[in-house]
This record gives sequence, structure tokens and C-alpha cells, in this order.
Amino acid sequence: MKTLLKNGLVADGSGKPLYKADVLLSGNVIEKIAENVVAEDAEIVDCTGLIVAPGFIDAHSHNDFFYDYPDAEKFYRPFLRQGITTQITGNCGFSPFGIAADSKFKDKVGGGLFHAKNPGSFKEFVSSAEGNLFVNIVPLVGHGTTRISVSGYDPTPLSPSQIEEEMKLVDEAMENGAFGGSFGFMYEPGMYSKTDELLAFASRIQKYDGILTIHPRAESKVALGYPLISKPHIEIALDEIIDIMEKTKVRTEYSHLIFVGKSSWPSVEPMLKKLHDYNEKGFRIAYDCYAFTYGASVITIVLPPWYLALSKEDRKKPFNMFKLKVMTYLTKVLLGIDFCDFTVAYVSDEHKQYEGKTVSECAREEGLSDFDMYIKLVDLSNGQGRLYLDKYYNDQIINRLMTDDLSVFMTDAWVEEAGTQNGAAFQCFPYFLVRAKQNDIPLESVVRKMTGATAERFKIPQRGFLKEGYYADVTVFDYDNVKVDPKTPDFTPKGIKHVFVNGEAVVKDEVYSAKTAGLVILKNR
Repeated sequence: MKTLLKNGLVADGSGKPLYKADVLLSGNVIEKIAENVVAEDAEIVDCTGLIVAPGFIDAHSHNDFFYDYPDAEKFYRPFLRQGITTQITGNCGFSPFGIAADSKFKDKVGGGLFHAKNPGSFKEFVSSAEGNLFVNIVPLVGHGTTRISVSGYDPTPLSPSQIEEEMKLVDEAMENGAFGGSFGFMYEPGMYSKTDELLAFASRIQKYDGILTIHPRAESKVALGYPLISKPHIEIALDEIIDIMEKTKVRTEYSHLIFVGKSSWPSVEPMLKKLHDYNEKGFRIAYDCYAFTYGASVITIVLPPWYLALSKEDRKKPFNMFKLKVMTYLTKVLLGIDFCDFTVAYVSDEHKQYEGKTVSECAREEGLSDFDMYIKLVDLSNGQGRLYLDKYYNDQIINRLMTDDLSVFMTDAWVEEAGTQNGAAFQCFPYFLVRAKQNDIPLESVVRKMTGATAERFKIPQRGFLKEGYYADVTVFDYDNVKVDPKTPDFTPKGIKHVFVNGEAVVKDEVYSAKTAGLVILKNR
């Protein structure tokens, strides 16, 4: 089957100026790009006044967890509707693969955010996912998953033999086509890992010329895992990432560079300078960012490691509660963020009355302090609930990151089975387009960050650019009429006209059609 995209303006993913051309798709590849292409056997799509671009690539996703859900399609539809054709998965330390067949902890994979229905080896994942994907995925192996395979959520440091057992799981994934690995230093069990284990994992990824994405230990001026009196904790966390990079020479991606709380915002320029300085020294470190000022996380995200490591009984002891309360209060004051900035996305099916409300609003309704309400929500959800945290950025910071040479774009979002949705899952990339137009940011550079720059950074073969012979992942949009509604999280954006995944039309004239056209992209294939 052939499709001819006629009379569009091509943004080819390179950042070069737009140019007028026709784009002929033949099967799953781009056959020809030229003016006045004639193909009598092709379906013609009139793209007059529209931008023809490579399919958008989401640099940070978790959609590898949902392909085998009974209603899998709903988890991918909103991403396709916003023009995303490829997602880099396995971030923040969690992938649905990288767990041994005989592991006692198979049911623990996911870190409280996700649930892997059939965790196993990388080869098993590829075999079961092929033919069941609606988008392309670029898989990373999660360090949290490999550690869970060995010791569950035990905070005890791994022994040398356990580390070697973990590395065998990394080898299996990398040898069979994973693009790299990921750390989640803010999540259990990654937060418990010591330097020897972290360096072993990073070195293994580097051995295969993979990329290592790292969710840092702190994303704010103050984090409960560090001493309160020190330089901004977000900068200390960056130093840890750089130390790993320097010692192992691994290609590094700082996962979602965010600055949580107003007090963290002065760290923007120092951190960007440090990242650029290290690139000038020859290291390869960059980052990805959101279009929204808030993001999603597990409900325990603001609790310190020492508290999470306690048993349920020990958590309730007066001294521990007092210590936690004091630390939380000091952190809020120093950070410039409060429980009024925490919106409850989900607690449990039995407690829907809290959804869409801030922790402070819930507290007032129940006559509790904000702190006591928060702990109650943690307990009611058994630590599995989810929050949306505001003040990640302001609009000025987003614009700054959008125009920085080291940034690419991502959603870090997923469709919730229940509760309040995350706007980034539905309209993040169109929101970048809207921001670009509002702030006179060149469209060519924005498209490059959505496509070619991400493909180059992760070394994704034959995608991210409109080139003859490349895979036919294409997004066509009406730049002048792209519309989003940030106040309505599950709003379907307007202006994303046509989307092709491996040559299959999954959005046509803004009408979505469910097709399992996606592939597991392998590094060695």
C-alpha cells in the first residue's frame, strides 16, 4: 500500500528550514521525498498548509508495562492522538523485563507505579510484545527491576555475588537488543543501592555502548534524603550523576530535568552550565523535559528513605512520626512548596472522594492537619497511590529549556486505569508546539527536539528523520491551529491531522483508528 502526502511543508527532523515537498510512503518505509511526486497507485492525502514531520519520539515513557493488558489500546491512544509514534521505555529504574525466571519477587516489579503482568527476560518480553503494540517502543532495562529480581525491596546492600547475578540480567537484555538501562534513585529499591552496585550497572551499559537514563536522588532544593544544611540538593544529585558518568564514561540522560518548588528555580542556570561544561569536556550528558508545570509520581515520593525502610508498626511509633513531621515541615519551608501543591490522582477504588483534590483540601474536609491527611492517604493506598506535584517549573523555565541545545522532549506520563488523568499523556507534545508559537521559538528546532535529536541521542536507527529509506513514521499537523487545554487533563488536542506508524495510518483527518502497527525496536536490528 502506498500513501502520497501532497503539497505539505516538510520539517525533516534535522532542524533545517522548512521546504515544500511531497512524501511518498510505500509499505513501512519512505520511498520518495521530492516536489511533484507522481504515484498513480497511491492514496493521496492533501497536506496543503500543513507541516509534514517525522513521527514524534517520546524520550521518557513507561508504556512498556501495558502492552499485555486486556484493554491495552486505551493506554496508547492518547499518545498517538498527539502525534507520538515512538516511545523510549523502561525509565526510572523500572522495566517489565530483567527479572529471573526463578525470582521470588516477580509480583513486585513496578515500584508502586506500575504492575507487570508477565515479568521475565528481555527475550520473553520481545516475543510477547511483538504484534501487540500500538506505538514503537525503544526498550531500556531498569536497574530497579534487576535489583528486585535479586533481593526484592530489601534495603540491605547487595553482596558481590548478588551484584554479579544482577549483571547477568543486564547482559541478557543488552545482548538481545536493549538500548541501555535506567536508574531510579528516588524510588525503592534503587535508593538503597551503594556505589559498587551502581558503577557495576553503569559499566555494563557502557560496555554495550548503551545509554543510561538517571532519575536523580533529588529534584528540588531540599530533599529528605540529604542533610538540610548544604548546597541545593538538586545540585548534589547532579554531582552524583556526573560522578557515575565520569567513572564509567557511559552516555547519560538526566531524566526529566525539573526544579520542584520555587526555591529550586535559582538552580536552573548553574545546572545547565554544569551540563554544558561537561559536554565541552567530551562527556555525553543531556536531559529531557516536560511541557507542563506539574508531573506525576507515586504517593510516597516525598517520604525519606529511612522512613520507607521501616515496618508499618515502626512507622507509627511516636518518635518516628515526630521526626518525620519536623523534617517534612522544614522541607516545605525551605522548598517553597506545600501540600496545597499536591493533587491526589488516585488512592483506591474505595476512596474516590479524594481524587482531583489537593491534600490540603482533603485535610480541611476531614478536619485533619495537612501532614496527618497526607499520611492517611499513604496508608489508605498502601503506598500505591499517586500524586500530581505542581511547581516543577514556571513558564519562563519551560521556554528556557525548550531552547537549550541539550534538551529533548518527553511525556513521562501514562493513562491511569482510575482516578484523575495526567495532561501530559494527552497533550504534552502539542503543548510544546503551542508554546513554540506563542514564544516565537523556531518550529524547525522544536520538531528536531521531538524527532531527530532524540533519535540521535538514543541511537535509534532509521527513525526520527524524513529520509528516503527510513521507516514511515510520520506526523502531519496544522501548526496554526494546534490547540490544547491544560486545565482539562484528558482533552484531545486539535490540529494533529494525520499520524502514520510504520506506514499504517492510525490518525486520519484527526480520526483515530486502532492498529497494532508498532514494533519493539532493537539496538541490533
